[in-house]
Amino acid sequence: MDTYTHGHAEPVLQSHRWRTAENSAAYLLPALRPGLDLLDVGCGPGTITVDLAARVAPGRVLGLDVSADPLAEAREAAARAGVEVTFAVGDGYALDLPDASFDVVHAHQVLQHLTDPVAALREMARVCRPGGVIAVRDVDYAATTWFPLDDGLDRWLELYAQVARANDAEPDAGRRLLSWAHAAGLREVTATTSSWCFATPDERAWWGNSWAGRATASSFAEQAVAYGLADAAELDAIAAAWLRWRDADDGWLGMLHGELLIRR
Repeated sequence: MDTYTHGHAEPVLQSHRWRTAENSAAYLLPALRPGLDLLDVGCGPGTITVDLAARVAPGRVLGLDVSADPLAEAREAAARAGVEVTFAVGDGYALDLPDASFDVVHAHQVLQHLTDPVAALREMARVCRPGGVIAVRDVDYAATTWFPLDDGLDRWLELYAQVARANDAEPDAGRRLLSWAHAAGLREVTATTSSWCFATPDERAWWGNSWAGRATASSFAEQAVAYGLADAAELDAIAAAWLRWRDADDGWLGMLHGELLIRR
């Protein structure tokens, strides 16, 4: 079993709910059209899944997550949007699906958390139809940058990498996606990048509050303590750094992401 660094605490889901097809899967949108069947691996609370479903309707859409925790919320999101989506628990290494059963296989911020991302890519390729597309996007934490400079945020980034790697995960997955695709035998690949930028007062409040909460009340915080990498006082200091950044009138943060469109 892989260990999910973030978990599904409310500050984490708060972040995940912000994600849409436009801000998190824009590189995939030109490849979509009505009638395509789409699989979303690691769907979480389903906000991206629901957006993608609207674009491929009346195609079949299935959202899978390793945990049942966010799926009730995902079903509610689909109902509010009036789109047909099935959500279920599933294992990205062993999808309970026939070969060549989907035109589009999508995974957002998933491969970075896996101990064997190459095996997961092979499994995604197995269920993708000839002529279809596999779309993956992951952040590259080491390329995250911010202003004003703050030793507390420096320590946050260092600690996040330590916790993720203690879970045999790869926090700098964005730069490794192409190499993982090649290792999986997938060669018809278009690699791109995009970024998230948080700079307005509302964006800083949303992101800063989310990470201040995660620093002290999430699986990340629990793992940091359990692995002997930090104590409660240090986590409190990291949370305070996020609140300082949130309240800075000139606060700015950018996060680089790697993206792949893989043709079958």
